[in-house]
Amino acid sequence: MFGLFSKKKKPIDRGEPIVIVSGLPRSGTSMAMKMLDAAGYHPVQDDKRQADDDNPKGYYEDERVLRLNVTLDRSWLFDCRGKALKVVSHQLKYLPGAHQYKILFMRRSLDEIVASQNKMLVNRNERNTIDDEGTKQHYQQHLDEVYKLIDTHDHFEMVEVQYRGMIDDPQTEAAKIKAFLGRDLDLDAMTSVVDRKLYRNRAK
Repeated sequence: MFGLFSKKKKPIDRGEPIVIVSGLPRSGTSMAMKMLDAAGYHPVQDDKRQADDDNPKGYYEDERVLRLNVTLDRSWLFDCRGKALKVVSHQLKYLPGAHQYKILFMRRSLDEIVASQNKMLVNRNERNTIDDEGTKQHYQQHLDEVYKLIDTHDHFEMVEVQYRGMIDDPQTEAAKIKAFLGRDLDLDAMTSVVDRKLYRNRAK
């Protein structure tokens, strides 16, 4: 018997949540970061990756995110509390449980993602070594793994944000983000940064 001697675990004080923008490549994560920036969330970025033809509004990235899987020093994340950080979906599993994360997970048609990625590779004189169907299968398997990860860890909260919805009805998606984050965000400021001209790879 151990009931009389068992101790309840103290709840972890994870402080103010870090707002994470995540998703597959070319799913609209940079646009979501720009919306949060317009709404008053400080974006954590190092400005090393400059805007280009594939992302003319900027990438909003921080290289430290790409090193989460190879470094033990993640203390910099304490400074990200209450701010917005873009984390590629493959790196989500390396976020430590010392913090609470509110994840805006961008969803976009896999056909559009692959088309956009192929165009970006052409612009860089590169090519995908896997065919489109193989790429989509890989991405779907990865999405299943990410959703399982988020569902089984209490330091993660997530809402899906639809890329197509942000283009066609940005007010609705912005309102969803506002409700999820529980902050009095300026919806007009958020929707004003949505550039429909950048929706250049549409699913048929």
